[in-house]
Parts: sequence; structure tokens; C-alpha cells
Amino acid sequence: MSILKTTKTALMGSVLALGFASGALAEDYTITVWSGGTGETGSYRWEAIQMAADILEREYAVTGQDVNITIEHQEWTGWDDFKQAVTLAAEAGNAPNIIVSGHEDIGPWSRSGLLRPVEDYVDFDAWPLNQIYPNLIDIASYDGVVWGLPQDAEARPFFFSRAHLAEIGYSQEDIDALPQRVQNGEYTLYDMLDDAKAMQDKGVVAERRGFMPRVNNGTDYWQFYVSFGGEMVDPETGKIVLYRQALTDMYQFFVDAADMGVVSSTHLGSTWDDWHQAVSSDQVGIWHGGTWHKAEWEAKWGLEDFFGQIQYSLIPAGNERGRANTISHPLVYLMSTTGTDDDAVIASELITIATEPRIAALHAVKSGKVAIGSAEAQVPVFANDRWSSIATTELLPYATAVPNDIDFGVVWKAMYSGLESSWTGTTSVEDAVNNVESEVTGQLGDTIIIR
Repeated sequence: MSILKTTKTALMGSVLALGFASGALAEDYTITVWSGGTGETGSYRWEAIQMAADILEREYAVTGQDVNITIEHQEWTGWDDFKQAVTLAAEAGNAPNIIVSGHEDIGPWSRSGLLRPVEDYVDFDAWPLNQIYPNLIDIASYDGVVWGLPQDAEARPFFFSRAHLAEIGYSQEDIDALPQRVQNGEYTLYDMLDDAKAMQDKGVVAERRGFMPRVNNGTDYWQFYVSFGGEMVDPETGKIVLYRQALTDMYQFFVDAADMGVVSSTHLGSTWDDWHQAVSSDQVGIWHGGTWHKAEWEAKWGLEDFFGQIQYSLIPAGNERGRANTISHPLVYLMSTTGTDDDAVIASELITIATEPRIAALHAVKSGKVAIGSAEAQVPVFANDRWSSIATTELLPYATAVPNDIDFGVVWKAMYSGLESSWTGTTSVEDAVNNVESEVTGQLGDTIIIR
């Protein structure tokens, strides 16, 4: 029995239009799902597919079809091992049917032949996909093709200790007004360093605990590049672009932070456990992280009063050339070329159901993510969750995302290498920027614009 229609239009229907022969027929499907970055609060990355399978079986049942769907899943808390596992499985010809990964994997994995275009199997004009935020569909696209469906999204804000701000002279009104001042560009990254230094000078926090950035490479550091006026894609040509001045100012900012003593020059490479313990227990003045960290701090690190203990904002502008911003790193449901065409249709129905607002809201609230669509924001469990609503309405509109361009990894690697070498004092800022330019132009030639 084949459920695959021969045209794209036929593939886009509901499960009732998939074309089963009349009569009660039985069919068994095993769909494998692998998800990265799936810790204690992220289990709905695969559980949503399990829920979708139950719904889909019931939908078939009411039309007289006996369809049994078995979900086999594997999850990884980290990313490097997960992506290596996916790559090795793809090379062996047994990649999972559904892959839950970061949007930046779409470029290389689609080019390698690992992925099926999701747009060939789903209808973006029909429920529930027609209520997904358009910018997230754009982020799930590459080279004019939609390859995935958004699984979640987030923002990556700045965080401030309310108590420590008060101890250096901020009134409660000042603290409450801080996010708007950041958004307006009135409070910059260098104002933040001054506050971090004041906290240390007053003994409110220990040395090198005034400011605590993330401990390793991540999309977060591109926020600081944007804060100093950088852009990642040229809007006119669509090419990757690198702004030397923004990169210079960004590197200099972290060198200045280390020279002021508010962060260690060897901070990069610290452990996440030490970072989480410090920021959640109010031992740090100011830091940046993800919206999902709130759920992690509460579930794992004993944080009891997030809004009473912590203030939040966009990442401040670095200077007059930059802007306050945040960055989002949406995860996406991707479909591999593993399995039959019938398997792919089942997989496409599963990921479509998994994006339905009530299911997506469960993941968002549990993990501290933002809504992926307008209807999700109205689901009571989401709408009644203060942090999820705030992150969606106050932070997400200001979010950028790294491009899916297959060559962006070259730029990302070089950028972080330059950040690390200048921050630790291994090279000067000027030499670090020159090294980045040399590296990316040597590998990418005129496919990248240097400004």
C-alpha cells in the first residue's frame, strides 16, 4: 500500500487526503527521531513527535485505517557529539527520519544530500503552519527552499542582579527602567562595564565576577558584533559580509573588560556548571544567556524568585554605530532522505502536528523558549506564563539570526578564534582582526564582502 501521491499538491493535504485504499488496512511505520541539545527541560523536542504519532494514528483510525506508528528516539544534551552522530549515520545510509537540530545545519546538510525539502510535503497556507511567524520560516530556508519547520525559538538577553544594582545606588525605579534605556541606546555596553566595576569596587561581588559572559563559542557572541554596528549578510547581494570596524570594536570591548578586571582574561573555557551556579545564586553582577536558562536555573540550580532577583534586557549597543539587539537560534524539524517516500509523508505529518500551538506551547513553557507562531502565544498555558510572554513580545522582535549560508561556518570559526586570541592577550586586537580577514578571504575569496 502506498500513501505517497505523485504531485506536490497531493502531498500537501491533510491525513484524510493521503490516498489510502478503501477498507480497513493495517500498516506499520517506524520513525526515528534524533534531537540535539535535549536536556531535562527540552524533552518535548522528541516527545512532541510521540504525541503527534498518537494523534495521527487516531486520525487514521476514524477514517477506517489501521496505521501503527512507532517512534524510536535518541537524544543528546550536547551538540558536537550529536552532529557527529548524524553525519556518521548519514554516511552509513541510516540517518534518522526526523532530525531536530539548529537552523545553521540546513546549509551543509542540504548540500550534502542528507535532507528532503520540507516544502515538498507540507502546506504552509494551511493550519497549523499558516500561523507560524514568517521570519522563522525564513530562518528554516536556504537557497530559496524551505527545508525545515521551526521546533522552537529563543532570545538571548542580558541579565542583571537586582540586588547588586541597588547596592551601587540604583533605585527600584531605575532598575525597572533599565530595559527601556538599553532599548533606546541610552545605556551602552561600556556603561555596563562601569556598573560591573562599581559592584566589585564596593565588594558586592568578587573580583572578575562583575561581568560573566558565556564560557565558550556560541551564536551569542555575534550579538556583540551587531552591538558595534556589524551585519552578517549584505542585504543587496545576499553575500556574507564582515565589518572590520565592528569586529575591532567588539574585540576591544572584551579586552577592555578584562583590563578593568570585571572578567578574567582566561574566562573562555570555564565550565558551564560553575557559570550556572554563580549566576543563579546571585554571585555575579551582570551576564548574558538564553531565555531557556530561567527554566534550567529553577529546575536544576534552585532559583526561586527569578523576577525578584534578576532584571533582563536586550544586549546593549556598544557605540553609536551599533544597536541594542538579541539573537535567536531556532531549532528546526528536518526530514532526512532515509526511508521510503511513505515514511517521509508520515514524518511530514508528524512534524506538522508537532508545531500545533498547544503542543509547541508545552515545550516553550517547560524550556523557557518563545512562541513559534501567533496562535501559540494565545494558548492559556503559554499566555499565562510571564517569562514566555515577555520573551516573545519584548525580546524576539529585536532578534537576528546567523545565516544558513554553507560558508558562514568559516567566518564563525575565524571570528571566535580572533576573539579568543585578543581576549587572552595572545595577539593584539589589530592582529586578530587582520588574521580573521586573511582567513576568511583565503577560504572564501570574493564570496564574502569585507567592509
